Amino acid sequence: MKKPKVLVTRQVANEAVSLLETAADVEVWKQDEPIPRELLLEKIESSDGILAMLTERIDEELLARAQRLRVVANMAVGYDNIDLAACKKRDIWVTNTPDVLTEATADLAFALMMATGRRLMEANRFLLNGEWKSWSPSLLAGQNVYGATLGIIGMGRIGEAVARRAKGFGMRILYYNRSQKQQAEAETGAELVSLKALLRESDYVVLLTPLTAETRLLMGEKQFSWMKPTSVFINVSRGGTVDETALYQALVNKQIWAAGLDVFQQEPVPLDHPLLTLPNVVALPHIGSATEQTRAEMARLAAANIVAVLGGQRPLTPL
Repeated sequence: MKKPKVLVTRQVANEAVSLLETAADVEVWKQDEPIPRELLLEKIESSDGILAMLTERIDEELLARAQRLRVVANMAVGYDNIDLAACKKRDIWVTNTPDVLTEATADLAFALMMATGRRLMEANRFLLNGEWKSWSPSLLAGQNVYGATLGIIGMGRIGEAVARRAKGFGMRILYYNRSQKQQAEAETGAELVSLKALLRESDYVVLLTPLTAETRLLMGEKQFSWMKPTSVFINVSRGGTVDETALYQALVNKQIWAAGLDVFQQEPVPLDHPLLTLPNVVALPHIGSATEQTRAEMARLAAANIVAVLGGQRPLTPL
């Protein structure tokens, strides 16, 4: 009997590919850049499953050509690149990779918060540029992290993991979420507050919401105006949750002190983007879950979801 076909849109861990090969003929796009759209549309016509990245748009145009497609396994927690309604209409399973990247992403969020608050990137450039001539009491002075107030917008798994780290730094923890998280409150001492109260009181604000219709441009001019002039804004969610023009103006006008960004509305972010011109912005290339161990586990889980569906079973992590 002819095996089903699976398309993998980027080079992933060998273990994941080997797992897929137990159930399907596998084709892997092995280039560093995303698979070209036209080639993706061509390949999807003969694919029963696709292990996709957030760089691929799984939309009506693609699905109209995917006559054999049974499962879309997104190697990410977020899924704003996928038209869920269109997939559901065609009885196509859609899966993501929750849990396995929680701790790595929380590490990155906390590291970005510390790097921004303590001006580590500025300090590194200062040294390498030969500007360090002597010690000074005010040289590259940043903001306290230990004992500061942290506001977490979006208290999901990653938000809770960030809160656990913050507890070890003696921080007061505020959070804004659709629902109360009593276990997280008991574990970390976090307090559920309104968005406005969180922004007014927090020294650090970490945005961790998924990108949905409700959260698109959640942080705009009004929200940044509520923040302290000494506060630090961190975005490790999706670029579309932030009005980048409003963020730029808030930084230039000193409404807020600094920003650390792992995500942008356009990725890769253009090098002439105004935010990249500011010394008080730490910018990263969307590496929230980028540890070798985590990315391998994400690929393995995505592969396991495809194998389950092709075998007539329910996937492990359906959306």
